[in-house]
Amino acid sequence: MSEEVTAAAGQRITIANSTRPGRFLKLREVKEKTSLAGSTIYRKMDEGTFPRPRKLSDACVRWMESDIEMWMENLPSTGSPPS
Repeated sequence: MSEEVTAAAGQRITIANSTRPGRFLKLREVKEKTSLAGSTIYRKMDEGTFPRPRKLSDACVRWMESDIEMWMENLPSTGSPPS
């Protein structure tokens, strides 16, 4: 089974659904995984080019690891022409 989603640049991509349960990441873990600063993550979210976290409670948000991994996999390669 697979799912089609719209990536940041408006392109349609198909991802395979995993049987592995999802994992929630704290901001610190997202920063480590992506090598981005917190301010960059929030700016990219405002621009619509980075996954938004899930609200677990009034004072707690976490990112799905699968959302972050999909975002990373769909980044353009260095030197590739824009699509």
